[in-house]
Amino acid sequence: MKILKKLSKELNGVKEDVELRISAECHAAGTMQTEEVKTWLEDVQRIKTETELIQQKAAEKKFLARAFLGKPVEEKIVELKAFIKKGKTFLGLVKYFKYIIVGGGVAAGYAAREFDRQGLKPGELAIISKEAVAPYERPALSKGYLNPKGAARLPEFHVCVGSGGERLLPGWYKEKGIQLILGTEIVKVNLGSKTLISARGETFKCQTLIIATGSTVIRLTDFKVEGADAKSIFYLRELDDADKLIESIKTKKNGKAVIIGGGYIGLEVGAAMRINNFDVTMVYPEPWCMPRLFTPSLAAFYEGYYENKGIKIVKGTVAVGFNANANGEVKEVKLKDGRVIEADIVVVGVGARPMTALFKGQVEEENGGIKTDGFFKTSMPGVYAVGDVATFPMKLYNEMRRVEHVDHARKSAEKVVKAIKASETGKEIEEYDYLPYFYSRSFDLSWQFYGDNVGDCVYFGDKNPLSPKPKFGSFWIKDGKVVGAFLEGGTPEENKAIAKVSRLQPLVENLDQLKKEGLSFATKI
Repeated sequence: MKILKKLSKELNGVKEDVELRISAECHAAGTMQTEEVKTWLEDVQRIKTETELIQQKAAEKKFLARAFLGKPVEEKIVELKAFIKKGKTFLGLVKYFKYIIVGGGVAAGYAAREFDRQGLKPGELAIISKEAVAPYERPALSKGYLNPKGAARLPEFHVCVGSGGERLLPGWYKEKGIQLILGTEIVKVNLGSKTLISARGETFKCQTLIIATGSTVIRLTDFKVEGADAKSIFYLRELDDADKLIESIKTKKNGKAVIIGGGYIGLEVGAAMRINNFDVTMVYPEPWCMPRLFTPSLAAFYEGYYENKGIKIVKGTVAVGFNANANGEVKEVKLKDGRVIEADIVVVGVGARPMTALFKGQVEEENGGIKTDGFFKTSMPGVYAVGDVATFPMKLYNEMRRVEHVDHARKSAEKVVKAIKASETGKEIEEYDYLPYFYSRSFDLSWQFYGDNVGDCVYFGDKNPLSPKPKFGSFWIKDGKVVGAFLEGGTPEENKAIAKVSRLQPLVENLDQLKKEGLSFATKI
């Protein structure tokens, strides 16, 4: 009976995989919609009913003969094995791994390095990525990659150089026995059985799954903005996006660029386009740039600095449409306030959303992401989530948060591997204890922020946009404690100091004294 039960469970798993493949058929090149497969599924249901009846009778001790419905138990076992074998032929060669990371971004690369450090046998780990290249440091795309001279190019910025580590070239993965499955889009997932189906119809299974799918850009076409599908309207998320933008920069040399959005992408790409000698206009609906992080006072410096570089800034309105020329290329941006701006290139950076659609209904979610514990375990056993998609407990503030930033992607990836390995060996490790960290570089500017931007803000330093080397910052004070710190133009040691003060949260008795001390308040701790 144990063999019968085991084979019945295995056949049911194969049936679920076949059904998953059928549901993915709209993406796949092959077909599972045949009479043979249909008949097989019907027979599997029949066999399941018969097997359950045998087990029920045996449990009731009414199974007095070796035969049931004219078939001995031994024949039923043979039949189960045959149907399992046939189901697997429908699926083709199923690729099994101990660990699979779905998503090939920054988190995947840092997780692979940590697996190697913790001990990994060849063939145990696979990374499945829609992109055609090994994991790389994504922030380079809006910074060094767009430079007109001495531009960053792969393999220069493969992970893990962004944190000062070794550059993991494609050969490194091969040497370590890690399978990079590139150019492969996963279109269906069964988290319960840890089965993944690709757009080409391939089937992958594993014991432990790490979801590292990251985010995808929000597109104006999602909101049916008129003309948003015109040529020369770009988004920046992947290497392919950056390559297309660079080609357009070359063909539209010294042209007019309109940047839609005043966040990270808007500010960094706006600067890059100006350095490429484009006439740049930035458009965003908020009253100041980077509103989720900057105060009006901080934003005023950066807006003034950009305007001094020749960038025009249009605030408080949005793009409602685009006009194109006879070739279908964008030529004008229509704004809600009635203005029309000429454009040879448009770059849109209006935010991103976590890529969790594949897992909807299979795992708990919170705050727009997949809910995890402090070790990045989800509600589904054996399934973990890291980076942009994870909503995790932030110990420092006793809150569940989701963080979209490369620093968290790196650190959460390393932590999840340590947690997985610890669970396998029975060891205990500390929960993830993350200090929020954000940074940006554009023109000759470079800022870093640590902690939380809530409470009263105290400014220090020189915020004059015309200063040859501006250096200034701010502290955020809540309940009499420093909870966040920002610094423009800091040295590595000074940046470490503001990180430390944001982590330690020292008491502040006098805000005027804090303003007077400025950066020295952090450096002396």
